[in-house]
Amino acid sequence: MTVALNTALRKNEIRTLRWSQIDFEKRTVAVGRAKTQAGSGRVILLNQPAFDSLINWAGRLVESNADDFVFPACEAAGIEREHPDRERIDPSRPINSWRSACRAALKRAGLRVRFHDLRHTCITKLAESQASEQTLMAISGHVSRRMIEHYTHIRMEAKRAALDAIAKPVSDGSVAQNWAHSPTDEKPPAAN
Repeated sequence: MTVALNTALRKNEIRTLRWSQIDFEKRTVAVGRAKTQAGSGRVILLNQPAFDSLINWAGRLVESNADDFVFPACEAAGIEREHPDRERIDPSRPINSWRSACRAALKRAGLRVRFHDLRHTCITKLAESQASEQTLMAISGHVSRRMIEHYTHIRMEAKRAALDAIAKPVSDGSVAQNWAHSPTDEKPPAAN
């Protein structure tokens, strides 16, 4: 869940992630086959929570090879426990589903969300941080502005902060803070 919330990766992109796609030195994940052509092969930088989460997970699966799945098939292996049943872990296949683990974690946290909502949340947070559309599309693997709009749910607090930020006075006392003018213009346009 931490990886999803901090990378905007799709469920299947995470589920089928192999260790060879993660560069711990550069702190990146190279996305394999994705839902869209723009999504395949994109490189996601790992922020601190995502990086720490993957480091912690790698420490639990110390015998892993580069071609192994990060989240391996583990039918009743208790992979989340300190001492899982390693006989039941098959790193050559990706996990089928983490529905039970996800539901348990959400219940403990008191949340009612779908796993896919984590992707929406990440993209929304990126948009609220003033990331450009091109950056949002590069991270999310979207090919259109329409999809970015579908995924971003900008909160009222972020809208207020953005508008308040442009209302701050400029150091020279100028009224036309954002007025783009040509050298022939003498004064800013009148306020409506």
